Amino acid sequence: MIKPAKKSWKKKLVLVLIGIFFGLLMTEIFLRVIGYSYPDFYTADYDRGIALRPNAAGLYQREGQNYVSINSAGLRDREHATTKPPDTVRIALLGDSYCEALQVSMEQTFWWQLQQKLEACSAFKGKHVEVINFGVSGYGTAQELITLQQKVWEYSPDVVMLLVTTNNDISDNVRDLKKTDQIPYFVYQDGQLARDDSFRNSKGFRWRMSRLGRFSSWFRESLRIVQLIDYVQFFAKYKLNEWRTQPAPPTTPQAPAKQVAREASVENMIYLEPREAVWKEAWQITESLIAEMNREVRAKGAKFFLVIGSNPIQVHPDATARNGFASELGVANLFYGNERLVKLANREQIDSLDLAPPMQAYAEQNKVFLHGFGKQIGNGHWNADGHKVAADLIAQHICRQ
Repeated sequence: MIKPAKKSWKKKLVLVLIGIFFGLLMTEIFLRVIGYSYPDFYTADYDRGIALRPNAAGLYQREGQNYVSINSAGLRDREHATTKPPDTVRIALLGDSYCEALQVSMEQTFWWQLQQKLEACSAFKGKHVEVINFGVSGYGTAQELITLQQKVWEYSPDVVMLLVTTNNDISDNVRDLKKTDQIPYFVYQDGQLARDDSFRNSKGFRWRMSRLGRFSSWFRESLRIVQLIDYVQFFAKYKLNEWRTQPAPPTTPQAPAKQVAREASVENMIYLEPREAVWKEAWQITESLIAEMNREVRAKGAKFFLVIGSNPIQVHPDATARNGFASELGVANLFYGNERLVKLANREQIDSLDLAPPMQAYAEQNKVFLHGFGKQIGNGHWNADGHKVAADLIAQHICRQ
């Protein structure tokens, strides 16, 4: 009697395992049929810590919802030949998530629209304009300089355009503010700016570069059901954080200043003249990196163009909201970081454009939010309107030059 019981138990276990496998298989097939995906667009990079994964594609759902594809060179862009075609002006774009712009379609990005707008102006008559987007989310100026040195020049650009977003680009350049040891930094050693690649020895980076780590990434990208589990975890964490912080994002241009201030307070030090040593260091390194970038671009015979982006509170359409937030911080305006970068550009003889003031004027005049999507309108990255206004302003500036 015992043996049959054992056989019965084993048989049931086999049936359960077959049922689970069949259920997972059907779920995987169903997710593929409906086109569901939640991929990881990033991979470990030996020089920059992280980079876009070549040929990655799928649905981006963290802010808005948009289908994204990465080209074979690991750029959020269409395919580009390395050899520059005749009668073509090439612009290499460096930046972070505002350039990568996963939140909108490629055709809605400012850099895609910029090509068409520049070809329409007399300064580029008879020329084809090609903007190549090297932007990657989370990049600081250090990673952007390394990208310039190692990835950009093979495309022979005529112009290198750097988009700086003061919201986090300054803090991204110092480990104590960025709070990660898995990316490269630049530090001062004996009065000289030196590259710190110690991230390669970090446990996290070594795991991602290991065979097991790469297999784990491959496994995740191969199975939609694993991607669904990842999304559920992300969504749960997002909702939990939303409940804890009780955010109340503005839904109209007349939103009260207090709500916007709560959202912007995470990075509010960028609106103040630095007092702490770590912020002074962050600014010093950032300015040195931009100056170094300018020198390298000039040495290659190209032109360097610095564009300074906007933060949500800076271009809030309600002046009461902006002024209320500035008052809470004890500052006269919210443009300290932007103005400091413009002064740097003037010292280094860099062509520059600060987008924030004219974008603020546009938002206030048209009562429109240029940042955010859905329930988070007014917070986050540029939406389609923000990209369009940025493209218009950049094109007008370049055409005047």
